[in-house]
Amino acid sequence: MRTMWRLRDRHVAEAAREIQHMQKALTTMNVQLANVISDISGVTGMAILRAILQGERDPYRLAQLRNYRIQASEEEIARSLEGNWRDDVLFELRQALESYDFVHKQVADCDVQLQQYLAALPDRDTLQPADLASGQDKAHQNSKKTKSKGRKSQRNQPKFNLEAEFTRICGVNLKTIDGVDVITIATFVSELGTDMTPWRTEDHLVSWLKLAPCRQISGGKVIRHQNVKTKNRVADALRMAASSLIHSDSYLGARFRHLRSRLGPGKAIKATAAHLARLIYRMLMHGQDWVDRGAQEHETKRTEREKLALQRKAAALGFRLEPAA
Repeated sequence: MRTMWRLRDRHVAEAAREIQHMQKALTTMNVQLANVISDISGVTGMAILRAILQGERDPYRLAQLRNYRIQASEEEIARSLEGNWRDDVLFELRQALESYDFVHKQVADCDVQLQQYLAALPDRDTLQPADLASGQDKAHQNSKKTKSKGRKSQRNQPKFNLEAEFTRICGVNLKTIDGVDVITIATFVSELGTDMTPWRTEDHLVSWLKLAPCRQISGGKVIRHQNVKTKNRVADALRMAASSLIHSDSYLGARFRHLRSRLGPGKAIKATAAHLARLIYRMLMHGQDWVDRGAQEHETKRTEREKLALQRKAAALGFRLEPAA
């Protein structure tokens, strides 16, 4: 499974490079399609590119291939398609498109093989008590509604039900953690598996992933924080999941935004990625699903902590805090 997932990841990266190759060819011909369409590999972009390679040059006929979800009008798309059609660059564009199609065929073949490998893996019985699972079921449904709202489907995800397969293999649904999608779960499980016993505690796992703070200490004082570079695939996937929480209306989203305001983007992403690793470790070790408590819960706890800190500081200075009228 690890070999197949890494191979699939390389194919996805190759497809992204071919998209850049097609964009470069269009720009060389002064075709500014990317100015009106955010993704030329979408339905509208692919339809226009294939029509161009089939010999169509009329920009208004090409603009009629616009999908109804595109915000740009047909007039704007037609204006962006007024370029100089060079035969040599069209040949380059054709080869890039053929390579893109071939890579996607390889990705589909990897998905078929990956599905067979996943089906051969045994089921894992959850360690979660039945009464706790029934009590959390409604909270999970509410959490999924919050997470699915406004989220776009990812084109690079496998076409079969990968979430159900990993829920069966792991014994818990790791996708209940906000920010963690099936791609992150697949990377984590394919690289580390579902057995967390090689790491005695969750902190050992975070340290192994190079997500723990690296401090230089001399004489009991922190001299500086050292940024350790790593090429760990799981750590990179968790960082991507952490960065996606910036607009999340959840407990983890509020926690990430609070860390970002205090520590800056880089340290906040690393700290949140470490927290996601701890949550996955706990779920795989104890078999209990994550229940999102909402952004307001985090803000309430943060307010209480700040109030207690102010009261301790006032007491140390000989004062007493009183609530405002």
